[in-house]
Amino acid sequence: MYFAHLHYFPLSAPFLAILFLIFAVLLVLVQLGIIEYAYAKIGIKPRYVFVVLLLSLLGSYVNIPVYTLPEKTVESNKTVSAYGVQWEVPEVQEEPATVIAVNVGGALIPTILAIYLMIKNNVIGRSLIGTAVVAAIVYQLAKPVHGVGIAMPPLIPPLIAAGVAIVLSRRMAPVIAYAAGSLGCLIGADLLNLGIVQGLGAPVVSIGGAGTFDGVFLTGIVAVLLA
Repeated sequence: MYFAHLHYFPLSAPFLAILFLIFAVLLVLVQLGIIEYAYAKIGIKPRYVFVVLLLSLLGSYVNIPVYTLPEKTVESNKTVSAYGVQWEVPEVQEEPATVIAVNVGGALIPTILAIYLMIKNNVIGRSLIGTAVVAAIVYQLAKPVHGVGIAMPPLIPPLIAAGVAIVLSRRMAPVIAYAAGSLGCLIGADLLNLGIVQGLGAPVVSIGGAGTFDGVFLTGIVAVLLA
């Protein structure tokens, strides 16, 4: 498999357009100061809000390969649907195999930001409790999808993260919601299910990518606003 085919937007064009539309709306809200206020509450300076959102969205295109699993056959160049969302399966031009990768926008950036916020705001313990709760529920909801890997309903994790965060600490709810929602999605949907991805015929199983990126991206926004 050519590594060039690791890099692709995980969502089909209509759903990707929806996320870009959401981003455009967020940009307007940033200009109005609404999103800036929400992100300021979790320790991000207003001038960095647009950069974080843009990097997360564009970073969904980039997958960093970690290791490869042999497969008898894999899907190639098609669209797969689950939970009302359509994900793209990249084209395969070499021998069938499943590449396990880490998505920059859906895993790397949210993880670094979550760890930074937990340490900065001294809520590591409560954030880990929230992460465990979100991960446990997401694990029950996530399901294997042939050609994609693991998929989850995108709107459930933000709601769970916000609710759990408010219970754990009203004052620090935005920080806990972001950390628990983002990390809980990655752990519950992707990491805990890595053992079952072989045999699904997915050319790329991206941690934080197809199947979970929409949930992680929306969690990072909706969880903060709800909290």
